[in-house]
Amino acid sequence: MSVYKILTSPDPVLRQKCAEVKKVNAGVLRLLENMRDTMYFAEGIGLAAPQIGVSKRIIVLDPGDNYLEIINPVIVASEGEQNRSEGCLSVPGKVGWCKRAQKVRVTGMDVGGNNIDLEAEGLLALVLQHEIDHLDGILFPDKATHMRNDEF
Repeated sequence: MSVYKILTSPDPVLRQKCAEVKKVNAGVLRLLENMRDTMYFAEGIGLAAPQIGVSKRIIVLDPGDNYLEIINPVIVASEGEQNRSEGCLSVPGKVGWCKRAQKVRVTGMDVGGNNIDLEAEGLLALVLQHEIDHLDGILFPDKATHMRNDEF
């Protein structure tokens, strides 16, 4: 198990637009494994590669029902609206209310290089949007309507 240090704001890597992964190779597979270990160790429900200093379009997430790894994820459709509180491993001690789509359709690749076409709603949709934002240098406070210190 390898656990990476999670970068925190205002680290400039968190504000960079990430590069697409051209080929799934041993390095990408190792990175995914280490991202998974890091996310679970930090007790998060999602992690994007730039949060550990790697400017690649890769996310891992587990909002409680199943673990997902997506390479080069893209939101291709969205509908509805949800307004929920969010936190982030890269913005410790803060919680904010963000407007997100209630449902999203995401495409990307799996670890075998196969195309993924995923429809999600509720919490899974929120986590997908949050993690994909990281790949474009966007942090949740950029979208928050209200922010507060996390006192839990």
